[in-house]
Amino acid sequence: MNLMKECEGAKTIGISGHIRPDGDCVGSCLALYQYLKKRLPVASVEVFLENPPKDFQDIKGFDEIQEPGEVREPFDVFFILDSVPERTGKAYDYFRSAKRKVNIDHHGTNTGCGDSFLVRPEVGSASEVVYDLMEESYVDQDIAMSIYIGMIHDTGIFQYSNTSPETLRKAARLIEYGFDFPGIIEKTYHAKTYLQSQIMGRALMESVRFMDGHCVVSVVDRKVINFYQVEPNDFTGIVNQLRYITGVDCAIFMYECGVQEYKISLRTTEKVDAAAVVSHFGGGGHKRAAGCTMLGSSHDCINNLSYYIEQELEKEHA
Repeated sequence: MNLMKECEGAKTIGISGHIRPDGDCVGSCLALYQYLKKRLPVASVEVFLENPPKDFQDIKGFDEIQEPGEVREPFDVFFILDSVPERTGKAYDYFRSAKRKVNIDHHGTNTGCGDSFLVRPEVGSASEVVYDLMEESYVDQDIAMSIYIGMIHDTGIFQYSNTSPETLRKAARLIEYGFDFPGIIEKTYHAKTYLQSQIMGRALMESVRFMDGHCVVSVVDRKVINFYQVEPNDFTGIVNQLRYITGVDCAIFMYECGVQEYKISLRTTEKVDAAAVVSHFGGGGHKRAAGCTMLGSSHDCINNLSYYIEQELEKEHA
């Protein structure tokens, strides 16, 4: 894919990613936003994300992110990054009406769509995919920092199995631009507010192990959410912490996002394909990290997930 060819003759360009944007989504979108504004100064470039976490407010262009929703004239080109278009919320309307539609992703569950698409499941982050499409001579410190943030968040600071030697070589090139990479890791990945620490503590304390300890689940219902006055962004990191428990091959974190409706996050070892499990419920993601939304009581959701998790675990003994 050639970014300049995709944008040839475009006067208006839009960029968006999935709902509940994470570090990779925000990083890749803002990196592309900065890059296209630099390469195409005459074009109008806009980025749309729903409620991006303030953890990433130091990325250049964060204050220029717009909330999608209002009726717009069709964009000449519209990019969807790190997602299928259907998971972009209100920005999906912008994508559907755009004169040219481009989809760039790294999730294996994305079969690609639009007039042009690039899906590279072997790459650890959408930010890395976007970086590969950029001409290095136009990359500056701000763009490098955006890409780096996206990479560290989707590779678990280069701990996950989706980290390749090439990923590390690219990270080395990026930090040569001179931004404060240790500070970025601390501020956007490790740092937690007191409220976030409280809800994490409660989620861990009330977690339950099952399947002979191979699985652990924690549920936060609406009553607890209202008591602590937490937002979805405050749950970041809980499922990873559950996964770190010795002997756990599948960690499930779920919170009530509507009446009898739960947002589910899975983190697994190599024994369980998380994306395969959630695909049965319309979800997606990676082999070791995936999610979906499910209807029913929390017990119903856990029971339904357990059936497919058990199938994954049994493959090890087949």
